[in-house]
Amino acid sequence: MRRIDREQLRMLLSSSLQKLTIEVVDETGSTNADLIARLKTVSQPRLPIVRAAYRQTAGRGRHGRPWVASPGNALLFSFACEILRPPAELAGLSLAVSTAVMAGLHALMPTDMHRLALKWPNDILLDGAKLAGILIEIARSSHTSSMAVIGIGLNLDGEAALAAQLSAQANPPAVLARVLPQVAMTNVLAHLLNALAAMLERFSEHGLAPFLPAWNDSHAYAGKKVFVLEGNREILRGIAMGVDAYGRLLIDTGNGMQTLASGDVSLRAHIL
Repeated sequence: MRRIDREQLRMLLSSSLQKLTIEVVDETGSTNADLIARLKTVSQPRLPIVRAAYRQTAGRGRHGRPWVASPGNALLFSFACEILRPPAELAGLSLAVSTAVMAGLHALMPTDMHRLALKWPNDILLDGAKLAGILIEIARSSHTSSMAVIGIGLNLDGEAALAAQLSAQANPPAVLARVLPQVAMTNVLAHLLNALAAMLERFSEHGLAPFLPAWNDSHAYAGKKVFVLEGNREILRGIAMGVDAYGRLLIDTGNGMQTLASGDVSLRAHIL
C-alpha cells in the first residue's frame, strides 16, 4: 500500500513550510472535521497543519456528498492555514486552490498537462473524468484574517475498484496512475502542499485576480453548451463562458449573461 514518508515529505517541502505540522493517521472520520474541531477549540493553534488519512469513514465533498476511496489508492488530506483576509474577501478561494492543485500536478506531469482541466467551481478532471475534488471550510475569522481548512481528495490508483463502488449512474472517475503508473503518495503531497503555500501567500495579498487567467485557460467547459442543476431540477442552460472577478461562472443563455455563485449548483455538459 502506498504510504506517506514523513521524513521525505519534510525534505521536499519549500522553505515557507518548514514549520508545518505533519499528521498522518490510518483512519479517521474526516480530516477536515478533525482540523475544524481543533481550530474551534484551541485558542492559538500552531499553523499551518496538514492532516492526511489513508481511510476516511466520513469523507465528503461538495454538498455533503461522500468521497469514495480505498486505502493507498487515494491521497486524502486537509491543510489548515491562516489567510490574511476576512471571510467577505475570500470570494473565489476554491478556484484559486484548484489552480494550485493544477500547478502541483504540472510539476509531476509536465508533458501531460493537456489532459487536465478544471470543472467549475473546483473539480480537477483528467481525460474528462474527475481526478480530484476540493472542500474548503472556515473555522474562525476576524476582521483581518480567516482560519481555513482546505480538504483535497485525489485518486491515485485502483480505477476499476473505484468505479465498482459507485452507482451505475455515476460518472467513472480518473486516477493519476493513468499518467504516472508508479506515482508516490509522498511526492504528490509535497508538490500539492508547496503549490498551496505559494498560492495562499499570493491570494492573501491580491485575492482571486492573479489566478483568473490560469483558471479560465484550464476551463473544461469553456464555449460549450451546459445545463445547470439545483438538486435534480434543471434551472438553466446555455453556453459556459469564463468566470468573473468573484469566481462566479458566466452562462450565456442567449437572452443575456447569467452568473452562478460557487457551490450552489451541479454543472453538466449538454450533449445534443
